[in-house]
Amino acid sequence: MFLPSKTRQYIDSIRRRDPAARSDLEVLLLYPSVHAVALHRVAHYLWHKNFYFFARWVSQFSRFMTGIEIHPAAKIGKNFFIDHAMAVVIGETTEIGDNVLLYHSVTLGGVAPHESERVKRHPTLEDDVIVGAGAEILGPITIGKGARVGGNAVVTRDVRPHTTVVGIPGREINTVPIEPTFVAYGTPCDQVSDDPIKLLECMRLELAGLTKRINELEEAKEPDHKSNSQRDIA
Repeated sequence: MFLPSKTRQYIDSIRRRDPAARSDLEVLLLYPSVHAVALHRVAHYLWHKNFYFFARWVSQFSRFMTGIEIHPAAKIGKNFFIDHAMAVVIGETTEIGDNVLLYHSVTLGGVAPHESERVKRHPTLEDDVIVGAGAEILGPITIGKGARVGGNAVVTRDVRPHTTVVGIPGREINTVPIEPTFVAYGTPCDQVSDDPIKLLECMRLELAGLTKRINELEEAKEPDHKSNSQRDIA
């Protein structure tokens, strides 16, 4: 199937990351992510030509057709792909690098400033980032090159390159930066599943992080219990 070089490169990048893709024609015609990105390119062009109403019209039409909401002003690099695309929201001042992969229900949201301020409110995702399903990345933070965000994580702080964050709030769980290779869903333990020792270490680190969080919550509650006991005695 003859395709322009950029389109060929884009489809090849999707097929490398999605083993369910059976043909170029399937990706081109049946993948809502491809349609959403194509329509965003049109909306983004109109936005920068100051045709704001028409840019928003294109983006809303794309949202209606694909279930993916991308603000026309958002900056998106090459080979951007949303797997199982649905219920994804990408805010106005979001910046996305090359070869970024999102899964469904991801929110790249903003922290609202004063109405009169025009500042960056949404995250920046550098090249090769993977964001798992249901994750929320909020505010003008930077997710470093090759980083992984686990499913349903809530991230409000910068993430170092080639590291993995999971949980609410998002926290780093790997002690050594991960290798810059593709990891489906951005899940931290999948990358070491072929090595039992590394898998156990990964699970140990996750358990340690959860234990620490529980201890912090219990310590935070202790003063309240003490003050309630003192009032009861009084």
